[in-house]
Amino acid sequence: MCPEKTQDFSNVSLSRQTVTRRIEDLSANLNQQVSDKARVFEFYSIACDESTDATDTAQLLIFLRGVDVNFGITEELLDLRSLKGTTRGIDIFEAVSAAMNDINLPWDKLCGVTTDGAPAMTGERNGMASMVCRKVRESGGEAVKMHCIIHQEALCAKTVDVNGVMDTVVKTINLIRAKALNHRQFQTFLSEVEAEYGDVIYHSDVRWLSRGSVLHRFYSLRSEIDRFLKEKSKPLHELNDPRWLADLAFLVDLTSHLNALNKSLQGKDQLVSHMYAHLKAFCVKLKLLEAQLRNFNVVHFPTLLELKTAFPNANVSARKMEYVSVITSLQAEFGKRFQDFSVIEKDMKLFTTPFSVDVTDVDERMQMEVIEIQCDESLKSRHQLLPLREFYRSLDKTRFPLMKRHAARMISLFGSTYICEQTFSLMTLNKSRLRTRLTDRHLCDVLRIATSRLTPDLPAILQSKAQHHCSH
Repeated sequence: MCPEKTQDFSNVSLSRQTVTRRIEDLSANLNQQVSDKARVFEFYSIACDESTDATDTAQLLIFLRGVDVNFGITEELLDLRSLKGTTRGIDIFEAVSAAMNDINLPWDKLCGVTTDGAPAMTGERNGMASMVCRKVRESGGEAVKMHCIIHQEALCAKTVDVNGVMDTVVKTINLIRAKALNHRQFQTFLSEVEAEYGDVIYHSDVRWLSRGSVLHRFYSLRSEIDRFLKEKSKPLHELNDPRWLADLAFLVDLTSHLNALNKSLQGKDQLVSHMYAHLKAFCVKLKLLEAQLRNFNVVHFPTLLELKTAFPNANVSARKMEYVSVITSLQAEFGKRFQDFSVIEKDMKLFTTPFSVDVTDVDERMQMEVIEIQCDESLKSRHQLLPLREFYRSLDKTRFPLMKRHAARMISLFGSTYICEQTFSLMTLNKSRLRTRLTDRHLCDVLRIATSRLTPDLPAILQSKAQHHCSH
């Protein structure tokens, strides 16, 4: 690469001390930029999650999302705090407080705390989020605590099963993959018969999309698995039972719907209102699926429809009430969860559809501004053409100060801890079992650089170095 630059590269010092200092300088510069931006936040929120690293040290990730007066969004790693002792709510709260105080974040502008839902995070009295909300109220602000919407969806998905089909699938996969010889022979067999996939995959409870992926792969390879197990004299009789296959096909289709919802909730820069809209749409879809299954209309279950066509005499429709009960219980599970999002549903509706809300349902302080917006036809057409953030940015600050503040508040909220989960994957790569001597401070520096969207100010960093060699 770049042979003409060989001499330039040879002049660059790559000793580990030099690399360490440069990483520290880059991280410090990025942290200073975040601190500077934090001074002009209208509102901000935090997302927190805790996990252990390769040395069993509890690492607390704290991400910050702030919105300034021009609706510029800053979403950055606030800090990585190592919890050496206990991980109670008070310990996490103190770590979060220290991280916020380090860059002088005002408590009264904090409007949301999103966590993974662990008791130490969300406990009513001693949970970190509850303590943060109390601190914000004491400072004159108001914050909401939210359980990550993706985690809640994944917990709902775990309840989906029919007659222990998932257990049978997992046991069969473990039988194939547990012994190296069996696994090699199975892979060779799939290669010889030119199967659609080259292997089955393990199920992992902690991976959001695992259940659907495992079921889909197993169903696609069902005939190959059946032949292989018969050759091993360990036949799985369920693979020749049309009704059991129908249960499997139903689960394949239902988990694919759940996975589609999960994927729509993933990603950075997701507005909490858009995430909640995806969730509400899925709940409506469940009602439709339940009504159609009562008549065994499986138009939205393509795998089950395929199986029904393949076994016309198997009376697969006799299983329809079982499937209806699964959908009903899933609806109930969705109904029990997401209460923290329903608390701010009116606020989200005002933010997304200010022209269709009932003024009497709006906070009295904003009612006059809402009427002004609803009666302005030019604003209505602008709302239809522009993204929400651009629409609110374009509003006149003197006419609609409260509506702009409300929009900034909604934009700043984290709907999930997706960004934390993504960063934990980076942490695992950087602090592996072969690299356990990486210090907590340097781990934070590496993660800050890896996740930041800001550009380090290299001229400023170089200007601060009065000496080229710190040893002189």
